[in-house]
Formats: sequence, C-alpha cells, structure tokens
Amino acid sequence: MQTYRPASIIFLHGNVADSDKNARSDQPLAERAVSHRSWILLEEARQRTRRRRPLKREEELAGRTESPNRHRMNAAVRAVVRMGIYVGAKVYFVHEGYQGMVDGGDNIKEATWESVSSMLQMGGTVIGSARCKDFRMHEGRLKAAHNLVQRGITNLCVIGGDGSLTGANLFRKEWSDLLAELVQQGLIDEEASQKYSALHIVGMVGSIDNDFCGTDMTIGTDSALHRIIEVVDAIMTTAQSHQRTFVLEVMGRHCGYLALVSALACGADWVLIPEMPPEDGWEEKMCQKLSATRSRGSRLNIIIVAEGATDRHGKAITSSIVKDLVVQRLGFDTRVTILGHVQRGGTPSAFDRILASRMGVEAVLALLETTANTPACVVSLCGNQSVRLPLMECVQMTQQVQKAMDEKRFEEAVRLRGRCICYILFVTCSVSNFNVAVLNVGAPAAGMNAAVRSAVRVGISEGHKMFAVSDGFEGFYKGQIKEIKWADVGGWTGQGGSLLGTKRTLPAKHIDKIAEQMRKYNINALLVIGGFEAFLGIMELLAARGTFEELCVPMVMVPATVSNNVPGSDLSIGADTALNAITFTCDRIKQSASGTKHRVFIIETMGGYCGYLASVGGLAAGADAAYIFEEPFDIRELQSNVEHLTEKMKTSIQRGLVLRNENSNENYTTDFIYQLYSEEGKGVFDCRKNVLGHMQQGGAPSPFDRNFGTKIAAKAMQWISKKLNESYRKGRVFANTEDSACLLGMRRRALVFQPVVQLRDETDFVHRIPKEQWWLKLRPLMKILAKYKTSYDISDSGQLEHVVLNGPKESEAMAAI
Repeated sequence: MQTYRPASIIFLHGNVADSDKNARSDQPLAERAVSHRSWILLEEARQRTRRRRPLKREEELAGRTESPNRHRMNAAVRAVVRMGIYVGAKVYFVHEGYQGMVDGGDNIKEATWESVSSMLQMGGTVIGSARCKDFRMHEGRLKAAHNLVQRGITNLCVIGGDGSLTGANLFRKEWSDLLAELVQQGLIDEEASQKYSALHIVGMVGSIDNDFCGTDMTIGTDSALHRIIEVVDAIMTTAQSHQRTFVLEVMGRHCGYLALVSALACGADWVLIPEMPPEDGWEEKMCQKLSATRSRGSRLNIIIVAEGATDRHGKAITSSIVKDLVVQRLGFDTRVTILGHVQRGGTPSAFDRILASRMGVEAVLALLETTANTPACVVSLCGNQSVRLPLMECVQMTQQVQKAMDEKRFEEAVRLRGRCICYILFVTCSVSNFNVAVLNVGAPAAGMNAAVRSAVRVGISEGHKMFAVSDGFEGFYKGQIKEIKWADVGGWTGQGGSLLGTKRTLPAKHIDKIAEQMRKYNINALLVIGGFEAFLGIMELLAARGTFEELCVPMVMVPATVSNNVPGSDLSIGADTALNAITFTCDRIKQSASGTKHRVFIIETMGGYCGYLASVGGLAAGADAAYIFEEPFDIRELQSNVEHLTEKMKTSIQRGLVLRNENSNENYTTDFIYQLYSEEGKGVFDCRKNVLGHMQQGGAPSPFDRNFGTKIAAKAMQWISKKLNESYRKGRVFANTEDSACLLGMRRRALVFQPVVQLRDETDFVHRIPKEQWWLKLRPLMKILAKYKTSYDISDSGQLEHVVLNGPKESEAMAAI
C-alpha cells in the first residue's frame, strides 16, 4: 500500500467576473482571460505563445507540504499565497495536510497577505503537518474530493516527497470517478461534477534527505546541512582537545546525500553511504586511514555514517558498530553522536528561503498554464535554473534508485541520483614533473580555504607538486612561495577568511618579477582563486605572454568573492556565507521591532557596484525594498516607498526593512535615505540605520560555500592536468592559446570553462560588474512578495521537459577525503 506523508496545503481560489463562470477549465488563458487586479506581462506571454488560464471563482489551487522531513517550507507557503493574491486569486490554507483535506471544516481557512507575514525565519510549517491513514483509503479520498468540490477547488500545489506526490497524482487520476461516485450518492449534483471536472496538480519537492530525482536540491536540505555542520564544527573542538575519534550518524534514510556532503564540508576521514557500500575488507582500510591521519600529527578523526548505510551484502553498518571497530582495532578513545531530529529544526538558511520562494512562484505560474490534458509536474532546480518535470517520471526514477540498491546495482543507483550525488576520487598518487601554484587574490571570502584544500589534495593525488603563494600577486613577485603538502591543508575546510593571505594588488607593474619567480620555481600552471581582481590579473598575465614566455602556461580562475560580481559565473564562493550573515542579521533586526512597532530599518550591504547581496538578501529576509546601482532610482521612487511603508503601518505588519547596496547611488547615500525616511515618516514610523560592513566577509563558511569551493577547485585541477598533458612537448609546457587561460563558472545548469578573453565584452570594467546579471530577474519577485504593484518577467520561467534531459552531462568529481 502506498504511504502518504503529512501535508500542509495552500488553496488558491480564482477571483474573476461572474459572467465567466461557465468557461471550461480546459480552455487556455488567451480565450478565458479576464480582468485580474494585476497580471504577469500577459502580452509577453502571448508573444511567446505561452497560453495561461485564469483562476476562477469556482476553481481553486491547492499546495501541500508532506511528512516530518519536509520542513522549512514557510517561505514556499508565503510565496504561493502572495503570488496567488498577486494574480487575483483567493487563497486558502488547509491545515494538517491530507488529514485536513479529508476532515474539511475549519481545517480549510482563507489566507490573507498578513497571515503569511513574519514567517520566513520560522522553521517547520505554520499550517501544520500530520500523517493521514484515511487518505490511503478510497473512502478518505472520496471525502477529500467532496470537501474540495464544496469549495470549488480544482488545483493543488503539493509540497512533499515521492510518497506525497504519488498520492496527489493518484487523487488526480481518480478525480472523475470520485465525482461520479459523489453524484451517485447525491452529495453533489451533475452541474458541479461538470464544472469541476478536471483536477490540476503541480508539485514542489521538500525533503531534508534530497532523495528526489529530477532536482539538484530539495527545500530543507541546505538548512539540514547547516545544522549538521554547526554540530560537527563544535564537536571537532572537543575532539581536538581530547584526541578523540567521533562517529556521527546523520539522517537521510536510504539516501546518502547529507552524509556525503557533510563529510566533504567538514573534511571527515571516512564516510559510509547507502548508494556506495564499501567493498569487503573495508574495516581494515578504514582503520589504516584513521591511523595514517593520526601519524601525520592530527589529534582527531571524524567518521560520518548515513543512517541507511550497509555493506555490499545488505548488512547494516551502524554508528555503534563503527565505534566498536575503532576501539577494538586501534584503541582510540571513540564517541558516538546521533544528530537525530536537530537536523529537521532551526532557522531556515538563506539558500532554502530563496529556493522555496522561487519554486513557490514558479508553481503558481505552472498551475496557471495547466489544462485538462496537462500532466502533473514538479518544479525543481537544475544548476541555477528553474525547470518543470513530469511528476511521475521523477517519482518512477526515484523508485528505480531503491530498486537498483536492492538489486545491488550500486553504480546505477549513483547515476540515477543525479549530479549532486558526486563521485569521490579514490586515486593513487603518481609522480609527474609538473609544478602548480595556487594563490588567493582580492578580498577575503569564506570558502577560499576549502577551495585551496581541494585543489592541493586533488593536485597531489594527480601527481603534481603544489606550491602555495602567500598574499596574492604581491606575494608572488616578492617570492613568498613554498611547497604545500597534503597535511598542510588539514582542517582548512571550515575556516573562514584566507589562510594563504590575499591582497588586491594586480600583477601588471611587477610582471617581470612574477615571470622571474615562475622561472625560479618552474611553475607549469596557475590556479587563481579570487574576485574581480583575480579576473583582471589573469587578463594582464595573458596580455604579457608575448613578452614573457614563462607565462605561457595553463591558467584557470575560480571566482571567490562575497560581491558575486565576477563575469562568467552566476555564483561565487563566499556569496552564500555573506547572504546568510545578512539574512540572519536582518532577522534579528526585524525581531527588535516586534515590541516597539512602527519602525523602519535601513540596512547597508557590501558588494561594490554589484547589487547581488542587497537584492537576493532582501528576498531571503523579506525586505520591502532594495536599492542597487543596476536599477537607477530617483527621489520619486524613494517617496513611493515611503508611501508604501506608511500604508503598511496601517496593517498588522508594523515594521519595515529596506536594503541599500553601498554604491547604489553617490548622492542618495544611506544617511540621506535614513534622513528622508525619518522626515517623511514622522508621526507614522521612526527609522533606524545599520551598516553591516565587514561582518559579511567573516565567519565560518556555509555548507554551500564549503562544497561549492571543494567541487569547483577539484574540477579546475582536473582541467589543469588535462591542459598540462596537452601542452607538454619537447620537455616543457607551452600554452599560448586563448583557451589555456579560462574562468570556471556556474552558468545556469552547468560548470563551464570560458576563455577570459571572451568574457571581456560581457564586462563593465568601470563599475567592476558583468553587463548582464541573472539575479535581476528575481527583483520583481521581491517586490511582488512585498506587495508592490509591478510586472513580473515570465520569460525565464521553466518549461516542461523530460527527466532524462535534466540529468548530469558528466560526473562531477569531488576532492578525495
């Protein structure tokens, strides 16, 4: 029997003219469009031949969140409710998930704009979640159908895992038969049966396990990783003090994502996951690894065990078994920590809030496009791109993973998991004659050290001699270069800042001295990890190749800056940590207004001329406005925002939050905006200002930055190895083509190597930003969710495609543990 996990449901009820009540539910939008209070660039939608249908008074959308694992869903609830209201819909909550849908009554309540306020920072789900046995039975689904028809609900937005989504799809398939049965029993009439003849479903995937095929990340996974890493970082300090071995058991059921990623994020010595059971004799190999780590001077060992880990024969490997093994064979002082439900709770991370908000809006757009013949779909994340996939294709592939594991086809199980279950490199060191230098350039960014550690260890694994350059290009020309060994980067993953040292100095003035140092140390390749200065530095080295032959070597840049202003990459190492710092600070600042009320906060963020932190941080924190350089503003817009906040103070939400990028306008400074708001809001609200400053560059790296840094640096080193082999001839390395100096960046769905020369035309060198910014398309989202009347560009919304098209193009290697 299919198991359905608990659900929280949001219902969106169409609000259109009575004269359109008899329109068919399968008619496209262009034929059924009516006067909505606000619409979403309908003309552009028509031009792109994407036809939408309006929500009708007798029609409703429902969104659901399922099972205890599906927490941190409030941002998705907020986004669906507010986007629904934005397009003219009437919205309902269904409390306690499927049980509420079966029971009806007071479990189904109308949602308002204010009812989803102040919930972004809350964990769990405010509308409740409960397991429902009734919905597994035909009688329960019949009751649910009756409750929906009574309220004219024919659209559901389901947030859950494969069980929840499968249940919703079954409900959709049975819908016509359920209505016929209700007519037969006299509970509804034939007219109602015809009016509500089609049930439309769109799913969002919410699970801390990240076990759903078709999406790179599920809602809640990143927050769970935050909880795990917080605990591991704390445990490592006591383990270091007492020279202990810790065995940590993490959740995930039959999916090893949390275990694998947390192991990489904390630099664990060993990890055990269900998809890749260890070979026979793993006990001896593990003990040898732990002993070797201690012999190199380490005072601790960390072992991560997924709760569903087994050996090749299906025998469970528990944390207690691993502990006893270490104690008996090595005699190490060993402790076990089972993290348990702490992984499900706590404040949602910035990543989860942004992901849930994007998916919630995309789900509403997808529901607006459905017809009676449209298959149920899920909205998901592929790289940095929203996509729509057939629901049952994803469910079937997810079930195939478990089938492959049951049949001991483990490589197939890993492949089906997708690109976010990455292969770990177990390689033997070979000897090569290549020397590779790694350096940090620009301002410090959390995650730089993880990238350096990954690069060093992958480089050594591939046989290279690795050299560390201190203090960027300045240290390079001064000769601050030394060989760096495997053990030298131990424990670097969780440390913020730059342990190598980093400066903004560019190489042009000292290019001759840098060439001399490269000749002295026989440097055959360069890996530069940094921000916009690193990009400029690579271009200057490339330009000097004609003069200095020593510079004719493979060079690759990995973007690492909190500003996220490097051309050629959607994301940079360090930006996620900065976003979390901004988001959690804004949470605290907003909380301070809970008692005083009628207060507006002006927050200044970093970023130079790039408005990424202000815009995306504003979306994650629930800001009312964000002023940035990329979108010029004038006094009229400032006045409009003051009026908006004045109206807001008349509601139950009596506080405001406004973010300003530090270089958004040379005249409208933070002080000016503060003084303007204070004067114009006099008698209605008072104003406070905060400049966050360098706290955005500090702190321990977030799990995302640790793993993004690890993955991208490992991929960069593999590219360097390939280029070294290609360019080695007649006893030396010579690489002078454009494609031998690249930037490795995340572009929508994939990591891409791009020659820096080709990025020149994409760059605004005066303001040190890319000419086109992907995240600008998220700004209308922030305004919509803050109740501004604005247009939303649907040109980047997802298209329905098959799961096979969403799979990884190649396995993405991670650093050897």
